[in-house]
Amino acid sequence: MKKKSLKYYAGVVCTALALFTSCNDLDLAPTNKFTDLNYWTSTEKASAVLSMAYSQMFGADFFFANERLSDNLYEGRGSTAEKLITSGQADAALARFSDEWKKCYEGIKTCHTFLENVDRVPGMDETLKTRMKAEARFIRAFLFFRLTCHYGDIPLFDTDLTMQEANTIARSSKADVISFVRNELNEISTILLTKQEYAASDNGRITCGAAMTLLARTYLYENDYQNVASICEKIMNGEYGQYKLFPSYSGLFLPENEYNEEVILDLGYVLLLRTWDQYYDAIPLSVGGRVNGFAPTQELVDDYVMKNGKGIREAGSGYNEDDPYVNRDPRFAATIVYHGYKWTKGDGTTSTIYIKPGSSAEAGASNLDEYAGPGQNSTGTGYYLRKYFDPTAPAGMNAGLNIILMRYADILLMYAEAKYELGQMNEDIWNKTIRPIRQRAGFTDATALDYPASDLQNIIRRERRCELAIEGLRLFDIRRWRTIETVLNGYPHGAKFASNNSQYIQLDLRRFNKDRDYLFAIPQSQRDINKNLTQNPGY
Repeated sequence: MKKKSLKYYAGVVCTALALFTSCNDLDLAPTNKFTDLNYWTSTEKASAVLSMAYSQMFGADFFFANERLSDNLYEGRGSTAEKLITSGQADAALARFSDEWKKCYEGIKTCHTFLENVDRVPGMDETLKTRMKAEARFIRAFLFFRLTCHYGDIPLFDTDLTMQEANTIARSSKADVISFVRNELNEISTILLTKQEYAASDNGRITCGAAMTLLARTYLYENDYQNVASICEKIMNGEYGQYKLFPSYSGLFLPENEYNEEVILDLGYVLLLRTWDQYYDAIPLSVGGRVNGFAPTQELVDDYVMKNGKGIREAGSGYNEDDPYVNRDPRFAATIVYHGYKWTKGDGTTSTIYIKPGSSAEAGASNLDEYAGPGQNSTGTGYYLRKYFDPTAPAGMNAGLNIILMRYADILLMYAEAKYELGQMNEDIWNKTIRPIRQRAGFTDATALDYPASDLQNIIRRERRCELAIEGLRLFDIRRWRTIETVLNGYPHGAKFASNNSQYIQLDLRRFNKDRDYLFAIPQSQRDINKNLTQNPGY
C-alpha cells in the first residue's frame, strides 16, 4: 500500500477549529480559545484548517446513503431516512435533509474561514498559498454543487456570514449557484496542478483534473452534452494530467492500489486514524458482517450482461435462470456476492457463501448467510456486497480504504453518452470508450467488444450502471434521465428465493412523486430560524 500522508485527515490533526455551534447552520463560528488574531501564525496551522475542509467535503456515510436512494440497493431493516425517502414518507423534519444541509454548510464555513484568514500567515510561500486557496475554492464549489443537486435553490454566498445575515438570507436560484460553481472551477483549473506535478507525499490533493471532472458533471446533470463532450475530450487528451484505466477492475478498490493512474479524486482514509464502517452491515455475516442493513437488488443483478455482451433477456445470450450467475459480466462477481460465491479473505483463504434457502445442510454448519425472509439478520434480497470490501480492515469493519469520488472510466462513459446523445457516436468513439472499459473488465468475446449496430442508448446506460455500481452516482443518473419516476415506483425484487425458491423476492413498495421527490425538503429546523427560506413544492 502506498503510504498515506496524514495532513489530509483533519479528524487527527485539526483540533483548532473542530467545535462549531450556532443556531443557524449557515453561521457556524469556532468557539474555542483560538481567534483570527492568534491562530494564523504558521503554514502548518493554515494547512490544518484546509485539511479540515477536505474532511468535510464528503464522507462514506453520504456516499453509500446516496446509493441506497437509488434502485441499486435495498434496505432490509428498520426505518432509516433513506427508506422513508424511497417509500414516499419523508417530510421536512427528516434528519437526512437537515444533516446533508448542515454538513455542507459546515464545510463551506471552514473554506471561508481559510480563504479570509490565510493571508494573515507571516512569510507563507505565495505559490503554495495561491494553490491552497484554489483547493479551498474547489471544496466550496463541490459543496455548493452538492447542495443544489439535492435542494435546488439554496443560500449562496462567497464570504463568511454574520449571525444576522445567516438568519435572514434567502435562497438563490439553482441557475445562479451552478453559474458560480462553473466560474470557480474554470478559474481554479488554471491554478491547480496536475496529478503528475504533485509529489507522492501530496497524494490525495485536489488537481486541475478533478476541477474539470466536476465541471463536466455540472453539465452532465443538466444534459448539456456539448459541453460534457468538450471537457471530457480535453481530459482524455491529457490537457489536465495523464489518466488511464487501471489494469484490474477489482484491484481498483483494494488498499494496495490507492492513488492509481485511474483515480482523479478520492476520499482519504487510514486504518485506526480515520475509518469508515458502513460495510459492517453489507458483507456476509459468515465473513465478519454484523447484520445486513442494505443489499443489491435483483434489478441491478439483471443489468449485468453475459460474457458475450448480450443482455440476459436477449436471444442467444445463453442465460439460464436456474443457473443465473455463470458467464456473466466479470464486474458482477467483483461487486455482488451471490449464492455459491467464493469469498476470498484478507489472509488469502476462501470460503463459499451459501444464501439460497435450504442450503444450510450444504454449508455443513449453521448458515448465518442464508436468506430467511424480511427483517432478519441476513440479507433481505439474497445478495451481499463485495466491491469496496477492505480485506485489511479489523473486526468491526473499521476500514481505512479510500473511497473514489472521480475516476477516469467515468470520463470515458460521460464522453460516450454525450457523443451518442449528440448523434455523433461511431465505431471510433466506441473503441476509445466502451471497448477499453469492457476489455479491462475481462470481456473477450467479439460480440461484447465490437461496436453494436443498435440499442446504443440502453447499452451505454447499462454500462454506466454496472461499471459504476455502488459508487454513489446512480441516483444522479436516474434523476437526470428522468427514469427515477419509473424505477423507484413499484416493488423492487430480490433473488429467486421466495415460495420454495420458485419466485423472486418481492420487497417493500417504493414511491416516487415526480412533483416533489426530485428535490429534498429545505430542513424545517432552518426555516424555523430563517423565515426567508422558502420550501420546495410538496413538502
